[in-house]
Amino acid sequence: QEKSCRLSAALLGEGSHISQEQLYELLKYAALGKCHQAAQPSWCHIYHQSHLAGVVVVVLHEMSQLHFYRFYLQFKHLRKVFPHRFTLTPSANFPVSLYGEGTNLKPQTTPQGLTSTSSECMTKSSDLQCDPIIQRYGEKKQGLTSYTLTLEEQKKNDYPIEGSPGCKGYISTECDQQRTDSSPLFGLDCEMCLTAKGNEVTRVSLVDARGQCLLNELVKPESTVVNYRTRFSGITKKMLLPVKTRLSDIQTKLKKMLPHDAVLVGHSLNSDLQALEMIHPSVIDTSLLFARSEGRRFKLKFLAKAVLGKEIQCEQKLGHDPTEDARAALELAQFFIEQGPTKVAELNLEMLLTAEKLAEVSQNKAVLQPQGCEFQEQLSEPPPSSKPCFLDCLQVTGQKPLLLGRQGLDSSGLCQSNLSTSNKQILQRALEDVPLSKFSIIQFSLGPEYIASHLHAGLDEKVRSKLTDMLTIYAGPFEENFCLKSVKKEFGRCGPIHSLTVVTETFQPYVCIQYEVLEAAQLAVERLNGAEVAGSCIKVQRPVTAAMLDCNVLIKELELDVENEGVIYVAGLKKSVTETDLEEEFSQLKDLEMLFLPKDLQSGKHRNCCFLKFQKAQSAMDALEAINGWSMKGSELRSRNALAPGHLWRWIWQMNHSKEKQGKHIFYEKMEQLCDSEQDLRKKVKKLDQHIKKLYRSLQNNTLCVVLFPGMN
Repeated sequence: QEKSCRLSAALLGEGSHISQEQLYELLKYAALGKCHQAAQPSWCHIYHQSHLAGVVVVVLHEMSQLHFYRFYLQFKHLRKVFPHRFTLTPSANFPVSLYGEGTNLKPQTTPQGLTSTSSECMTKSSDLQCDPIIQRYGEKKQGLTSYTLTLEEQKKNDYPIEGSPGCKGYISTECDQQRTDSSPLFGLDCEMCLTAKGNEVTRVSLVDARGQCLLNELVKPESTVVNYRTRFSGITKKMLLPVKTRLSDIQTKLKKMLPHDAVLVGHSLNSDLQALEMIHPSVIDTSLLFARSEGRRFKLKFLAKAVLGKEIQCEQKLGHDPTEDARAALELAQFFIEQGPTKVAELNLEMLLTAEKLAEVSQNKAVLQPQGCEFQEQLSEPPPSSKPCFLDCLQVTGQKPLLLGRQGLDSSGLCQSNLSTSNKQILQRALEDVPLSKFSIIQFSLGPEYIASHLHAGLDEKVRSKLTDMLTIYAGPFEENFCLKSVKKEFGRCGPIHSLTVVTETFQPYVCIQYEVLEAAQLAVERLNGAEVAGSCIKVQRPVTAAMLDCNVLIKELELDVENEGVIYVAGLKKSVTETDLEEEFSQLKDLEMLFLPKDLQSGKHRNCCFLKFQKAQSAMDALEAINGWSMKGSELRSRNALAPGHLWRWIWQMNHSKEKQGKHIFYEKMEQLCDSEQDLRKKVKKLDQHIKKLYRSLQNNTLCVVLFPGMN
């Protein structure tokens, strides 16, 4: 069973606002793991990063959060598929934030004759005490039992363990005899194909301590094969057609072949045992045996060449040979046991790896060159104060980033624009090349004709105006001497009021109320239209303007937004209520996962509403029924499904207050002549959404995909 990679993050309130540095943290850790000082992001957590198939960053050039909400209905796929959404702090130089600073692709020669792009890569410790191998095993030679994984180490590294919840139905090898330093070693390796079930074994190899092959068999998977992964597995559809052997047959054979004190050796052996659905108590994992700092691991191919002087997994061959890999892992373990930790540490594997990677870079000057893009060589050295370059780090680890776009992707000159390339051509190249790359940046654009137009200038006011109208309701008519305080109290039960004014231009007085959250305005329309307020039977409605004709459609789509799934809005709280009070009050609600009590961002005081997030959508529906009419400290609560995620709530608040400071500034003289242009723009955005849909559907499982609206600056 392959563990899926997951991303978890706070999605309500303040957690919906991140900085460029936090985005950089996420991308760096996702791409590099713990290599090159990459650590888990401070604001979210990636589970099972080693299982990531790749990272894809889609940059929508010159587009911002304004565009997303102006063309919310056109971004049909984007808003339905991507569950995490964050407001990004504006940056004066966005590409620098993404790629790092001081990019220098020209290798520099060091006194040792090796090549390097940064001093970080060439750190050499003359003191063996600092070597991770010495720190883990000490300097003296020991027997093989000192290098087998403990039970805790097996649990930590996802080995199948007897009695573990995820190992139900697994078969034990029943090799339960006490191990000694003379216990026999066996090398094991499997090749897997991707099926409807996940990763399933399609070939198994077992070698004995002398390297003789005891087992090398093809296995018919139980489920339909989705991807043979021939490039790595060497397995083809034709090879498996005549195969009758099943996983259960292999399990039986292995149990018979292995003596009761057998020690299995493999490289990342946990994956093989998980795929075999077998439990074995005594293992040596060469990916952990040759220890590195910060949880990094050497690849088997590199270790075989650096330690044993053997070339394996050659590109000329079709896929990996499991017998060759099993034998290489076995010989590496034997070398380590016979030579001892000190001799292994003296090999200075870190420096050998760096030299190898940088040699590859120097041999291929176009190592980062994507189709349709042309890289300039940077002849000057980076300034001493420059930050480590993200792309340099990827180079050193052997990863080849893919950069596609028609605008300049990198202001530092890494990639020159191919202005003749269309979004359609970029998509076609992405569909072909992204599966072959571990890190891809794909940039789409609406085109220079849009960027240069006046549409950009009026967009801010249009979005501001529409959101204001959606937050605003008109209620009335009231009697001449109606009680304004009663009206404010009744409508205040729907949520925080931003402003309330009396409309006197009409025959009978009306009130105009602008709320601070969309849910409050919608609740007022749903609950108070036709109700009796301040002695009058009133009508409640939103402003009737051309821009508001699709308001009901927009409200419905917001309610169905994937980010609002399982989230409900509760109003009517007293301002003295604290989060602790709410936690106690709602503790009986099933599957309650998170509670967010908004604050006025200026005064810091709590608002009279909150948001509740539930683990299941049905639990949220049940809570809605229970809360409506619920009395808390003498106040009747009202609730409905959420409409606006936390980042949008904050944005609306800022919009309201900035409008007060700036005053109105509407480009009336431009609007009429731009109607046709905006209609064209809607079509372009819809097409762009379809491109993202096609690209997203082509991605492998466990791919982290990030879509960025970087804005104008």
